[in-house]
Amino acid sequence: MAGLALGSTAAGAAQSIGRPGAVQLALQNAAALEVRSKSIMELQVFRNAQTATGPGGLRLRLVSTKPSTNAWFLLEVTQPGIGRDTYHLENTDPHHVTVGLTPGPNPALSLSVEGTEHLCRPWSGDDALAAARAEGLPYMPVCNGRLSLRNPASGARSNLERTAEFLRDNVSFGESLVGFVKSTLYKDKYLESGDVLDTDEAGRVAERLGRAQLADYPVMYTTMAFDLVGGSTDRMQMGAWYAVAGAPGIYASAMQPRMIHPDILNRRGEVNWLDGVESRADVYLVGFDMSQFEIGYEIGTEHPRLGWSSRPSGAGRNHRIPCPDGFNRPAPLAMTGMLNPAHANRAAATFTGGFKRDHGAFRFGPKATTNYGHHYGFVVHGTVLSRLHPDLATFYVLNDGTIGMKTWTEADNATLGDIRFARQNGVALIEDGTPGPLVTSWGGGNWSGSANADLRTLRAGACLKQEGDIPFLMYAWFSTATPSAMARTFQAYGCDYAMLLDMNALEHTYMALYTPDGQGGIDQRHLVSGMARIDARRRDGSRIPRFIGYPDNRDFFYLLRKEEDGT
Repeated sequence: MAGLALGSTAAGAAQSIGRPGAVQLALQNAAALEVRSKSIMELQVFRNAQTATGPGGLRLRLVSTKPSTNAWFLLEVTQPGIGRDTYHLENTDPHHVTVGLTPGPNPALSLSVEGTEHLCRPWSGDDALAAARAEGLPYMPVCNGRLSLRNPASGARSNLERTAEFLRDNVSFGESLVGFVKSTLYKDKYLESGDVLDTDEAGRVAERLGRAQLADYPVMYTTMAFDLVGGSTDRMQMGAWYAVAGAPGIYASAMQPRMIHPDILNRRGEVNWLDGVESRADVYLVGFDMSQFEIGYEIGTEHPRLGWSSRPSGAGRNHRIPCPDGFNRPAPLAMTGMLNPAHANRAAATFTGGFKRDHGAFRFGPKATTNYGHHYGFVVHGTVLSRLHPDLATFYVLNDGTIGMKTWTEADNATLGDIRFARQNGVALIEDGTPGPLVTSWGGGNWSGSANADLRTLRAGACLKQEGDIPFLMYAWFSTATPSAMARTFQAYGCDYAMLLDMNALEHTYMALYTPDGQGGIDQRHLVSGMARIDARRRDGSRIPRFIGYPDNRDFFYLLRKEEDGT
């Protein structure tokens, strides 16, 4: 790599980018809150920069979108006679590598690892940055792989998504037409109701995780594509947890809501009664012992978008600005729609994120006409791409790796300096162990579906449960359900907080696990066998893992196995 010098340099020769001072922070916060058109960088309250000049009039500016997260940087390179180029760089190891810009007559990027400083000048020599950009790949290693150049990418879409987006974007009544298709042709399309088997051979369950609160624990057949330790998916005891083979810390469970204990199922006033279809509809769950994983979040190449949702109206819109936060495109930041390949060897699981932008705001109720419709917010690597709004269900990850789910409040904005990842999606299904107050309000909860509150559909959700001193994350796939069935299921599994993710199609509720194949690659297993058809294919017919092997248009969560030092 041109311009790379390895080894120690004099102490204090370079410093990483620190937090902005109190005055600068106050000014940047005030500018971010102004109601006007602005750039995405103006929303980054905690941003800070270093500048340097070099030979021949070279000017450099390195901006950290959030120094405490130490992950995303913009490098501006200005050269006389050539102009200015801006590059979006990602620190591939933000827990251990600090990034800064050295002063002096020949400035360099300083990458400090455990007291040793590595200098890199990718704008000089054979111009590694320009060459990496010319490759056009979503991620290109620079500075000996310690940084990645993020390039904008075009993400994969299914035919279903292409058709739906064409109708919404090009037909005046396209949204109504898409809704009609979902409520007729696609209603209960993915319904699975596994037979209850006449056998007691349940296989070996993971006793330490306990069981869901059910009235009975019969054995059921499922179509999961996982291999289980001491059992198989055609002999799963409802409500029990099974260890997934080759995937330490990951467990699987299955149930049907009709088996939920009457003490939970028959409580009045919390949710709507479950009908006979969703009562017998299969629910598949995957649980993660989060002491063994770190979790991250990426937005897709297209979704969720940054502009206005079509849902808010009246006081919920402001036509003087291009979107609720003042900008409608991420540039100069690059959205890749896939996991950084530097982390692929640690990938344990991926699952699709939340609603698209157009559905990620309120059409009815008080939230539709306040805070610009309460567009769902999201934060990636500490960078606020869409502001987090109060009263919305929020999944978050702190800089120290702590994970949580909660209903966001105004007071929580004071913690934004500690947020590494966040995704909002509607309102709570479960809050403090009981159904959220808007589970039965279709408009007020923005659950999507029919105005008659009777539309069942394929849905996915997530919840957190504390198992002793270990946080336990559950991902649940409902073959057809209303929010009421989701809430009752999460209650039965003892969840402290639960939220909806996405719905209506397998590509929107996609979930896969990854295990080493013993040959330097990974084996992939899907929560539902039909999800395998969503992955891209090589010429030999083998699958390319979605979100890991190629860019996707949708946002997603990913789980990485922690390294030996716990990070």
